[in-house]
Formats: sequence, structure tokens, C-alpha cells
Amino acid sequence: MPFSEDVRSRLDADAAQIIGKYPRPRSALLPLLHLVQSEEGFVSADGIGYCAAKFGLTEAEVTAVVSFYTMYKRRPVGEYHVGVCTNTLCAVMGGDQIFAELTEHLGIGNDETTPDGKVMVEHIECNAACDYAPIMTVNWEFFDNMTPGTARQLVDDLRAGNQVSPTRGPSRLCTWKQASRILAGFGDGQATDGPTAGPASLVGLTIAHERGWTAPHPASTSGNGAPHAGAEGSAGSGPAGSGVSPADSSSPMPGKSPAPGQPPEAGKSPKPRGSARSRSAGQKSSPGASESSQPEQESP
Repeated sequence: MPFSEDVRSRLDADAAQIIGKYPRPRSALLPLLHLVQSEEGFVSADGIGYCAAKFGLTEAEVTAVVSFYTMYKRRPVGEYHVGVCTNTLCAVMGGDQIFAELTEHLGIGNDETTPDGKVMVEHIECNAACDYAPIMTVNWEFFDNMTPGTARQLVDDLRAGNQVSPTRGPSRLCTWKQASRILAGFGDGQATDGPTAGPASLVGLTIAHERGWTAPHPASTSGNGAPHAGAEGSAGSGPAGSGVSPADSSSPMPGKSPAPGQPPEAGKSPKPRGSARSRSAGQKSSPGASESSQPEQESP
């Protein structure tokens, strides 16, 4: 059903705010898709047409974006989107069992919604909370260290309308439509509420404080961690292999880099780890990501 005049008027006002944030209007497509999703609970054909008209795109081009990112849904979602992480670490810590028992408990399959329209369950990929595995999310808020029993209780409380609070972050949950509006750029005033990092995420910082380690001054090291000439005394203190002074190198540290010329510990790769994926518009990488540079051609 096409958007009513009231809905279209509201969308137009919000869309103008979103588009106005970008030097190139087309860059606002992702948040605008979240905006239309906040109206109907999913991105409908009318929502796709609305976005296409705003940017002079074809509906096929907008559909390609919608189908690429998993946070955009093509059919109605329940009031609460419940995600169960089944990526490697969460899976081996119990995520697969949680998902199996939860879908059986609710009588629905993956990406399906309960008959009362309250809960949709979906297995999700890594949400960068491995230190609290296995984790679940409700409308993208974290629920840590879950078990099959606590997962069943969580969805029962959601369906009964009981108060449910995330493990970290705000004290109350928003609805799926409200979450989509937040992702479109319109906050609900809870962004700074509650703890955003818990003890498991701060273990390294705690160890550093206990042992008096300090980070080097940014100007005192080069990109590879080697001190610049004339930067003596400004490198800070820390364990060997950290790019700072080895004043405390005798103290063991989990994950410490091996000394120069020595092999890495058994079973550990000497290659550096990649950066953790941040939460963004979707679960997959952006289709607009720049391609890797091509090798330079030698002169004939």
C-alpha cells in the first residue's frame, strides 16, 4: 500500500534532515532505508520506491542495497528482533544449542515471527562481543553470557510485556521500529545510559593499571613502534614487545609478542590480527568499499 499523505509528509521532513548531513545526497541512502523501515517495520516495495525517487536511482539499484545488508528486512518483523550469535566462538560456547532450543520453545524457525507478532528470531553473525559469549541481542542491544534457560526466559518476558533490561547499555529496550529510527540518526536519549564496557572487556586495562604500565606518547614512536630519534624518556612503560619501554618485561603478559629472533608460542600465529568489525548499517561489508590498489607497472 502506498504511503499515506501523513506518512509521506513525515518521511519528507526527516529525509531532508538526513540528506542535509551529506555533501553528496546519494550517500544518505543507508540511513534513509532505516527511516522507511521504521515506518512499516521492514523495507517494503513502497519504501524502496520512495528512496529511489529521492536520489534519482532505479528501484533495482536500491533493491540491490537492501538485499546486501542483513539489517534491512523484506517482510514484517516482530516488535522484538531477537538475534542469537552462532558465529564460531559463540557457537562453541553454546550459541548453537541456544538457537535450537529457543526456536523449538517458540515453535518457529530462523527468520520467523511468533503468531502474536511479538518476537522474531534470527541467527546472527559476530557482533563483536566475544568476551561475553554466547551472546544474544534484542533490537541490537546486548544480552551477555546466555544459556538456553535464560534465553527462554528472555523471550517469555518479552511476549508477556515484562520489563527487560539489556546487560549493557540503556536500562530499557526500544521496539524494532524505534531501533530502526535510531539507526536512521534520530536518537532516543539513551545513547550514554548504562555501562558500555564490562569487566571482561577491560581485563587488559586492569592489568596495565595494576602493573603501572603506561602507553607511549603518540609523538614518541613511529608507525612500527620504534622510538623516534630524540624521543628518549617519553616512551612510557610496559612489557617487551609492546612498543614501549621494557621496564616491566620480566612480568608475564597474556598474548605478549615474542622477543626479536625467537619463534612465536606454539599454536599462535605471528601475523597481526585484523581490526574488529564495528556495528554499522549491516552485517556485511559495504558495497562501496574501495578496491585494493593495483601494483605499479614497471617502466619499460
